[in-house]
Amino acid sequence: MTKKTFNIYCDESCHIENDHKRFMLLGSVSSAFNQVKRHTERIKQLKLKHHYFGEIKWSNVSNSQLQFYKELVDYFFDTDLRFRAVVVDKTTISNKEHNQDFDTFYYKMYYYLLNHNKHSEYTYNVYLDIKDTLSAFKVNKLKEILNIKFGVFRNVQNIRSHESIILQVADFITGALSYHLNNDDKKVIAKMQLIDRIKMHSEQGLMSSSFLTEKKMNLFFIELR
Repeated sequence: MTKKTFNIYCDESCHIENDHKRFMLLGSVSSAFNQVKRHTERIKQLKLKHHYFGEIKWSNVSNSQLQFYKELVDYFFDTDLRFRAVVVDKTTISNKEHNQDFDTFYYKMYYYLLNHNKHSEYTYNVYLDIKDTLSAFKVNKLKEILNIKFGVFRNVQNIRSHESIILQVADFITGALSYHLNNDDKKVIAKMQLIDRIKMHSEQGLMSSSFLTEKKMNLFFIELR
Protein backbone atom coordinates (compact mmCIF):
# COMPACT_ATOMS: atom_id res chain seq x y z
CA MET A 1 0.00 0.00 0.00
CA THR A 2 1.43 3.41 -1.03
CA LYS A 3 1.75 5.89 1.81
CA LYS A 4 -0.07 9.20 1.46
CA THR A 5 2.36 12.06 0.91
CA PHE A 6 2.09 15.73 1.86
CA ASN A 7 4.14 18.66 0.61
CA ILE A 8 5.04 21.37 3.13
CA TYR A 9 6.22 24.78 1.88
CA CYS A 10 8.03 26.95 4.43
CA ASP A 11 8.91 30.61 4.69
CA GLU A 12 10.18 32.97 7.38
CA SER A 13 9.67 36.54 8.49
CA CYS A 14 11.76 38.70 10.81
CA HIS A 15 14.05 35.74 11.47
CA ILE A 16 17.25 37.79 11.69
CA GLU A 17 18.54 38.01 15.25
CA ASN A 18 19.01 41.78 15.43
CA ASP A 19 16.52 43.24 12.96
CA HIS A 20 14.66 45.33 15.59
CA LYS A 21 11.45 43.34 15.05
CA ARG A 22 9.99 41.75 18.16
CA PHE A 23 8.33 38.71 16.64
CA MET A 24 10.00 36.07 14.48
CA LEU A 25 7.75 33.78 12.44
CA LEU A 26 8.33 30.47 10.72
CA GLY A 27 5.33 29.61 8.58
CA SER A 28 4.26 26.72 6.37
CA VAL A 29 1.50 25.83 3.93
CA SER A 30 0.82 22.14 3.40
CA SER A 31 -1.03 20.27 0.68
CA ALA A 32 -1.64 16.64 -0.15
CA PHE A 33 0.88 15.75 -2.85
CA ASN A 34 -1.82 14.76 -5.34
CA GLN A 35 -3.52 18.16 -4.93
CA VAL A 36 -0.47 20.37 -5.56
CA LYS A 37 -0.98 20.60 -9.32
CA ARG A 38 -4.68 21.39 -8.89
CA HIS A 39 -4.01 24.20 -6.41
CA THR A 40 -1.26 25.59 -8.62
CA GLU A 41 -3.48 25.72 -11.69
CA ARG A 42 -6.43 27.25 -9.87
CA ILE A 43 -4.32 30.00 -8.33
CA LYS A 44 -2.79 30.67 -11.75
CA GLN A 45 -6.33 31.09 -13.12
CA LEU A 46 -7.09 33.52 -10.31
CA LYS A 47 -4.00 35.53 -11.26
CA LEU A 48 -5.08 35.63 -14.90
CA LYS A 49 -8.56 36.77 -13.89
CA HIS A 50 -7.06 39.79 -12.15
CA HIS A 51 -4.24 40.37 -14.66
CA TYR A 52 -1.70 39.79 -11.91
CA PHE A 53 1.63 38.73 -13.37
CA GLY A 54 4.08 39.16 -10.48
CA GLU A 55 4.98 36.77 -7.68
CA ILE A 56 2.54 36.39 -4.83
CA LYS A 57 4.25 38.11 -1.91
CA TRP A 58 3.10 40.06 1.12
CA SER A 59 5.52 42.84 0.14
CA ASN A 60 3.75 43.07 -3.25
CA VAL A 61 0.32 43.80 -1.75
CA SER A 62 -1.08 47.09 -3.03
CA ASN A 63 -4.45 48.77 -3.49
CA SER A 64 -4.41 47.94 -7.20
CA GLN A 65 -4.20 44.19 -6.48
CA LEU A 66 -6.36 44.11 -3.37
CA GLN A 67 -9.21 42.18 -4.97
CA PHE A 68 -6.85 39.45 -6.18
CA TYR A 69 -5.39 39.02 -2.72
CA LYS A 70 -8.86 38.99 -1.12
CA GLU A 71 -9.88 36.16 -3.43
CA LEU A 72 -6.61 34.37 -2.69
CA VAL A 73 -7.44 34.48 1.04
CA ASP A 74 -10.93 33.14 0.24
CA TYR A 75 -9.41 30.37 -1.89
CA PHE A 76 -7.06 29.29 0.87
CA PHE A 77 -9.89 28.98 3.38
CA ASP A 78 -12.18 27.22 0.90
CA THR A 79 -9.72 24.41 0.14
CA ASP A 80 -7.76 21.70 1.94
CA LEU A 81 -4.62 23.85 2.14
CA ARG A 82 -3.40 24.26 5.71
CA PHE A 83 -1.21 26.85 7.40
CA ARG A 84 0.90 26.56 10.53
CA ALA A 85 3.24 29.10 12.13
CA VAL A 86 5.58 29.16 15.09
CA VAL A 87 5.76 32.67 16.56
CA VAL A 88 8.71 33.66 18.74
CA ASP A 89 8.96 36.75 20.92
CA LYS A 90 12.64 37.47 20.34
CA THR A 91 12.90 39.51 23.55
CA THR A 92 12.55 36.21 25.46
CA ILE A 93 15.39 34.37 23.68
CA SER A 94 18.25 33.51 26.04
CA ASN A 95 20.77 31.58 23.99
CA LYS A 96 23.62 32.08 26.45
CA GLU A 97 21.67 30.40 29.23
CA HIS A 98 21.12 27.39 26.98
CA ASN A 99 24.71 27.37 25.68
CA GLN A 100 23.63 27.74 22.07
CA ASP A 101 23.93 30.21 19.20
CA PHE A 102 21.07 31.75 17.23
CA ASP A 103 21.42 29.22 14.37
CA THR A 104 20.87 26.34 16.80
CA PHE A 105 17.83 28.13 18.17
CA TYR A 106 16.58 28.65 14.60
CA TYR A 107 16.70 24.89 13.89
CA LYS A 108 14.88 24.14 17.11
CA MET A 109 12.05 26.44 16.04
CA TYR A 110 11.85 24.72 12.64
CA TYR A 111 11.63 21.43 14.50
CA TYR A 112 8.63 22.77 16.43
CA LEU A 113 7.07 23.99 13.19
CA LEU A 114 7.40 20.70 11.34
CA ASN A 115 7.03 18.03 13.99
CA HIS A 116 3.47 19.05 14.84
CA ASN A 117 0.84 16.36 14.27
CA LYS A 118 2.96 14.11 12.04
CA HIS A 119 1.79 10.57 11.34
CA SER A 120 4.02 7.57 10.84
CA GLU A 121 1.71 6.23 8.12
CA TYR A 122 2.34 9.32 5.94
CA THR A 123 5.46 10.74 4.28
CA TYR A 124 6.36 14.39 3.87
CA ASN A 125 8.31 16.54 1.42
CA VAL A 126 9.55 19.84 2.85
CA TYR A 127 10.47 22.82 0.65
CA LEU A 128 12.17 25.92 2.03
CA ASP A 129 12.68 29.23 0.26
CA ILE A 130 16.34 29.86 -0.58
CA LYS A 131 17.51 32.76 1.58
CA ASP A 132 21.31 32.84 1.45
CA THR A 133 24.48 30.96 0.56
CA LEU A 134 24.14 28.78 3.66
CA SER A 135 20.72 27.48 2.63
CA ALA A 136 21.99 24.06 1.45
CA PHE A 137 23.78 23.46 4.75
CA LYS A 138 20.69 24.49 6.72
CA VAL A 139 18.49 22.10 4.75
CA ASN A 140 20.78 19.11 5.32
CA LYS A 141 21.03 19.92 9.02
CA LEU A 142 17.27 20.25 9.34
CA LYS A 143 16.62 16.94 7.56
CA GLU A 144 19.08 15.22 9.89
CA ILE A 145 17.38 16.68 12.97
CA LEU A 146 13.85 15.86 11.81
CA ASN A 147 14.52 12.27 10.79
CA ILE A 148 16.35 11.34 13.99
CA LYS A 149 12.96 11.16 15.65
CA PHE A 150 10.44 10.65 12.89
CA GLY A 151 11.90 9.09 9.77
CA VAL A 152 8.88 10.26 7.78
CA PHE A 153 10.49 13.21 6.00
CA ARG A 154 11.27 11.80 2.57
CA ASN A 155 12.69 15.00 1.15
CA VAL A 156 13.88 18.32 2.60
CA GLN A 157 15.20 20.78 0.05
CA ASN A 158 15.54 24.41 -0.99
CA ILE A 159 13.62 25.85 -3.91
CA ARG A 160 13.27 29.37 -5.26
CA SER A 161 9.96 31.11 -4.68
CA HIS A 162 9.18 31.45 -8.41
CA GLU A 163 9.22 27.64 -8.65
CA SER A 164 6.17 27.17 -6.44
CA ILE A 165 2.94 29.13 -6.15
CA ILE A 166 2.15 27.38 -2.85
CA LEU A 167 5.48 28.57 -1.44
CA GLN A 168 4.42 32.07 -2.50
CA VAL A 169 1.16 31.60 -0.57
CA ALA A 170 3.26 30.69 2.49
CA ASP A 171 5.20 33.95 2.04
CA PHE A 172 1.96 35.90 1.78
CA ILE A 173 0.27 34.48 4.89
CA THR A 174 3.43 34.49 7.01
CA GLY A 175 4.07 38.07 5.94
CA ALA A 176 0.53 39.10 6.86
CA LEU A 177 0.86 37.69 10.36
CA SER A 178 4.28 39.28 10.81
CA TYR A 179 2.94 42.66 9.70
CA HIS A 180 0.03 42.31 12.12
CA LEU A 181 2.34 41.52 15.04
CA ASN A 182 5.32 43.77 14.32
CA ASN A 183 3.91 47.01 12.94
CA ASP A 184 2.50 49.42 15.48
CA ASP A 185 2.10 52.10 12.83
CA LYS A 186 -0.32 50.34 10.50
CA LYS A 187 -1.10 52.68 7.62
CA VAL A 188 -1.45 50.49 4.52
CA ILE A 189 -5.21 50.11 4.19
CA ALA A 190 -5.05 47.24 1.69
CA LYS A 191 -2.88 45.18 4.05
CA MET A 192 -5.14 45.83 7.03
CA GLN A 193 -8.18 44.76 5.00
CA LEU A 194 -6.46 41.47 4.15
CA ILE A 195 -5.55 40.84 7.78
CA ASP A 196 -9.18 41.48 8.73
CA ARG A 197 -10.28 38.99 6.07
CA ILE A 198 -7.91 36.34 7.46
CA LYS A 199 -9.29 37.01 10.95
CA MET A 200 -12.86 36.68 9.68
CA HIS A 201 -12.23 33.33 7.98
CA SER A 202 -10.07 31.87 10.72
CA GLU A 203 -12.32 33.11 13.53
CA GLN A 204 -9.33 33.87 15.75
CA GLY A 205 -7.54 37.03 16.81
CA LEU A 206 -4.08 36.11 15.41
CA MET A 207 -2.37 37.41 18.57
CA SER A 208 -2.22 34.15 20.54
CA SER A 209 -1.92 30.41 20.04
CA SER A 210 -4.71 28.51 18.35
CA PHE A 211 -6.56 25.66 20.00
CA LEU A 212 -4.57 22.42 19.74
CA THR A 213 -7.34 20.98 17.57
CA GLU A 214 -7.10 23.81 15.00
CA LYS A 215 -6.04 22.33 11.66
CA LYS A 216 -6.75 25.02 9.06
CA MET A 217 -4.69 27.86 10.52
CA ASN A 218 -2.64 26.71 13.47
CA LEU A 219 -0.63 29.36 15.30
CA PHE A 220 1.82 28.41 18.05
CA PHE A 221 3.13 31.30 20.15
CA ILE A 222 5.96 29.44 21.82
CA GLU A 223 6.81 30.19 25.46
CA LEU A 224 10.56 29.90 25.83
CA ARG A 225 12.09 28.59 29.07
